[in-house]
Amino acid sequence: QVQLVESGGGLVQPGGSLRLSCAASRSIFSLNAMGWYRQSPGKERELVATLTSGGRTNYADSVKGRFTVSRSNARNTVYLQMNSLKPEDTAVYYCNAVEYGYDSWGQGTQVTVSS
Repeated sequence: QVQLVESGGGLVQPGGSLRLSCAASRSIFSLNAMGWYRQSPGKERELVATLTSGGRTNYADSVKGRFTVSRSNARNTVYLQMNSLKPEDTAVYYCNAVEYGYDSWGQGTQVTVSS
C-alpha cells in the first residue's frame, strides 16, 4: 500500500488554471497506474485522468484538451494540470494509485470554479 497526499486545490474563476499534485510515500516507479478521480455532491466518483507506468493516458471526455496528467518518478509525484476550468469541474479531486490490483486513495482536495 502507498500513502497519497494531494495538494493544489482551491478557488478559481471560470477560464482559470490550477495544478494539482499528489505526493506518494514511496517510489511510484513500480506502480501500475496513477491518476485522478473527482466527486461532486450527490454524484458518484468519476474518472478524470489516468497514467500507466508505460506512459499511456486516459481522459474523461469532459476534460480532454483541457487537463493533462503527468508524473515525476524522481519526486514520487503525479500532477494534474487543469486549464480552461468550468463551474462543472467543481468537485473534490482524489489521487489514485494501482499496484497489483490494489487501489490506494488520497484524502482529496477541493476544487471550486466560481466567479
